[in-house]
Amino acid sequence: MSVVVFDMDGTLTDTEALWDTVRREIAAAEGVPWPESATPAMMGMSTQQWATYLVDVVGLPGTAEQLADRVIDTMAHHYREDGIKTLPGAVESVRRIGDQWRLGVASSSPRVLIDIAIEQLGIGDLIEQRLSTAEIGGVGKPAPDVYLEICRRLGADPRRSVAVEDAPAGIRSAHAAGMAVIAVPPHFHPPTADVLALATVVIDSLEQLDVALVESVMEA
Repeated sequence: MSVVVFDMDGTLTDTEALWDTVRREIAAAEGVPWPESATPAMMGMSTQQWATYLVDVVGLPGTAEQLADRVIDTMAHHYREDGIKTLPGAVESVRRIGDQWRLGVASSSPRVLIDIAIEQLGIGDLIEQRLSTAEIGGVGKPAPDVYLEICRRLGADPRRSVAVEDAPAGIRSAHAAGMAVIAVPPHFHPPTADVLALATVVIDSLEQLDVALVESVMEA
């Protein structure tokens, strides 16, 4: 069986910059300088991984668990109070593809934020499985674990399935799982050419994602 699995942050939702802003604001509140290398380094990390990074590398005070709770609570507040910005064509593309294939979401976001986002986007009826890297032992992207597990839960063969991704870690993760990858590079820390070369096809926007494109990728 073939399925299509979407990433969340930066693919369906325009939230990567918000994650960065929240973490930077916490660092500023603690009087800790923000290393610019931290932003791309944490993209794709699981909650456990980026929270540990904030302590060990950025140098924020407190435990990894405390920082994770602080960041996630702030993100959830923004989601609920301000709403979630979606990327162009996100909801429409999910509905187009969902008419033809079973769908999943595989994200490094914690489950609570995945659930809020799917509810706000109004696509809960189409997403059969949703999975956070935190739910599989905290192994984040670019490891293939989250994609392998969601394909298993959907009863699908990763080698016959497609991932829709934006970030370098996510593209590497899906490729390592044996999936075909449709890359939608973001303006926020876009992948380098060598990472994009791992994708089967690169598109500018989810507005270009349709049944014919997915079929061609599956047949490639």
